[in-house]
Amino acid sequence: MVFCTSCATGLCQNGAFAFAASFGRPEYIQAIMTGQAIAGVLPSVAQIVSVLAVPEPDKWADATSETAVLAKENTTSAFIYFLTATVISTSCLFAVLPLVRKHNRIIEGQMLESITSVQEAEQSKRKVVGMWTLYKKLHWLAAAVFLCFCVTMFMPVFTQKIVSVVPSDQAPRLLQPNAFIPLGFLVWNLGDLFGRLTTLLPMSAGGSPIFLFIFSIIRGGFIPLYFLCNIENNGAVIKSDIFYLFVIQLFYGATNGWLGSYCMMDYLAYVDDGEREAAGGFMAVNLVAGLMTGSLMSFAAAGVK
Repeated sequence: MVFCTSCATGLCQNGAFAFAASFGRPEYIQAIMTGQAIAGVLPSVAQIVSVLAVPEPDKWADATSETAVLAKENTTSAFIYFLTATVISTSCLFAVLPLVRKHNRIIEGQMLESITSVQEAEQSKRKVVGMWTLYKKLHWLAAAVFLCFCVTMFMPVFTQKIVSVVPSDQAPRLLQPNAFIPLGFLVWNLGDLFGRLTTLLPMSAGGSPIFLFIFSIIRGGFIPLYFLCNIENNGAVIKSDIFYLFVIQLFYGATNGWLGSYCMMDYLAYVDDGEREAAGGFMAVNLVAGLMTGSLMSFAAAGVK
């Protein structure tokens, strides 16, 4: 199931980036990146709400009652998570239809007299582009987006291990592990969303591809900061949830959103019109390759306590 879902996600994501790139509008790419960030925020919110919605188990209750409450909490959380994803997916299917019609109108307007169909017009507009040709034009941006998401994949490993510095028997419900861990994901995803939205500001600029590549390397400095936090309740060097949530998670997410969005938006300026769709798929491949490599490398941190 995981493998098939990942294949479907890869096909959908590559197709979405290629389709958006065909318009030659960077803001369309930015919209996709923002949508991905929202997709990360909503499940975290749903999970926190579902945890808080279930009554807290009585500390005097027996083990059987506590197990029943936990089972109810897990079932409710899974249902809300699934329902949220279903609603968003259905909405997106309807929302993309006007864009498809707009794409067809653009193609029809570019048809030559000898061409009689939209499909033939699209084929005449495109040209076969080799991976090496795209790499020579986009190597800095491709490397930057690869490293950006490679470094980012260390975040889930540490986030699911870090708990609040407040003892669980004294902590409010939100700071208990079953809610605090989703809270860590939520803050990171909010930072990611904020970073992607900042690319809409007129005064915001991504800089040269070489600068983006160097910045993607510098982001690796966030990883050692996790060791200052309360990993698996073994004590923290800096005993502050504020430091963990709003210095590490928020800024780590914001830099991911800002860097990833600019890498995926700027490549349109370095390719020809007929190469846009191929370049969109090429950059998406590098993004996914970064996620895969980061996932494999994150196993090195899986045993950290």
